[in-house]
Amino acid sequence: MSEDEMTIKYEPVIGLEIHAELKTRTKMFCDSLNDPDEKHPNVNICPVCMGHPGTLPVINQEAVKKVIKAGLALGGEIPNFSQFDRKNYFYPDLPKGYQISQYEHPLVSGGELEILGRKIRIRRIHLEEDTGRLIHIGPSTSSGRSVSLIDFNRAGVPLMELVTEPDLKSGEEVRSFGEELQLILKYLAVSDADMQKGQMRVEVNISLKKEEDKELGTKVEIKNINSFKFAGEAVNYEIKRQSSLLENGEIIKQETRGWNENKKETFSQRSKESAHDYRYFPEPDLPPLHITGDFIAEIKAGIGELPSGKRERFRDEYLLDDKIIEIFIRDKALADYFEKVVSEVKEWERSSPAPAKKSIIKLAANFITGDFLRFLNETSSLISDTFISPENFGEFLAMVAEDKISSSAAKVVFEEMFRTGQDPSLIMREKNLEQVSDSGKLEGIVEKVLAANQNVIQDFKKGKLQAKHFLIGQVMKEAGGKGNPGMIRDIIEKKARNP
Repeated sequence: MSEDEMTIKYEPVIGLEIHAELKTRTKMFCDSLNDPDEKHPNVNICPVCMGHPGTLPVINQEAVKKVIKAGLALGGEIPNFSQFDRKNYFYPDLPKGYQISQYEHPLVSGGELEILGRKIRIRRIHLEEDTGRLIHIGPSTSSGRSVSLIDFNRAGVPLMELVTEPDLKSGEEVRSFGEELQLILKYLAVSDADMQKGQMRVEVNISLKKEEDKELGTKVEIKNINSFKFAGEAVNYEIKRQSSLLENGEIIKQETRGWNENKKETFSQRSKESAHDYRYFPEPDLPPLHITGDFIAEIKAGIGELPSGKRERFRDEYLLDDKIIEIFIRDKALADYFEKVVSEVKEWERSSPAPAKKSIIKLAANFITGDFLRFLNETSSLISDTFISPENFGEFLAMVAEDKISSSAAKVVFEEMFRTGQDPSLIMREKNLEQVSDSGKLEGIVEKVLAANQNVIQDFKKGKLQAKHFLIGQVMKEAGGKGNPGMIRDIIEKKARNP
């Protein structure tokens, strides 16, 4: 039986647990800085986040607001009562020997996120504190031993955990869900959600069952994956692995597995604990939370436009294709810059016919997602670093749309704008790049070229493209590369066919 046949025979049941470090000034229960860019270990620590005896935690209100904000954006319900719990387990980078988390009374219940035309239900979103970070070094050449060090800068950082219902069916859906959630958290300014910095991590729970079975299969967890691309690959691998085991009459073990991105396969790490193994009980050092309707309404008012709404608006308002829209959706700063540029050409739009109105917006989108984005990447610059003001960008686009400058000259002007921030009209004059659109002058040049190339005219009349391109090229050469291509084509058509 082929792998595809095995995949069809067994239905994947997949749920996700996604952790995101929150964007707050301080940690979850103390005043130590929450600074993910700190390079020196063990400087953003204090007796509270290090779990020293006699210290008491204090709830970070900003972290609570950010979790509620994410929950509201995802359509979740916010209860009027919530509390923190102790989750008891020992791990070297957990200073207190337990973690303050939430279990029975999370901040958010329910919600959903639509991806690939399907709505994935969310079970809960809760708030907890992050652990420290283990750094493994070795083996040392002198001692031959490996060493593990602990950096507690991350210990106590506010950590949001989102748990889905087991609604996902494939690696593609897992990747799509994670990437869309990541965008939402960035739009809400809840988290920077940078997976390369460990600010967002995903765990996959997956089991297989036959379609007719009511009972779910044995659940396997794939833990701490730092890329949604890898999460999708891990799911696809695990579907094939478990299918093969079931086909051979073997038993799936409940366990935690890791993902080896080099070998593109999962590997066993340890047996999986159940919730009762953590001995949850209400955190005695923290009061319960009583959440009012006014508090929720204040947070809801600050949500703003989300990725799904921006997609729809860009499609309807700017008539852009989905590929370009997605570039803007995935880079909010770039989308904001695009809209500032478009606002600068509104007056030009109002005085132009409808077709031109559409074309200049598309022109703006093409330049911004093309040359502009390429220059930013080549110079490792941010949008905020650019020298090109939206006003100058708008002026440049109007020049291109009105054929005041050729496409080749436009690239020269635009690169100079990016490098210096100069006004495009000034650059065009200084470099003598203004396009020739004087019909009388162009007619004279065309007549001169035709007179010198009588043998080509016959091929042109027969419809040969090579002849047409040759004549246009010769006229552009005579015009110093500044002739209006559209006018040149029309004049050649007229003069060559009716000499």
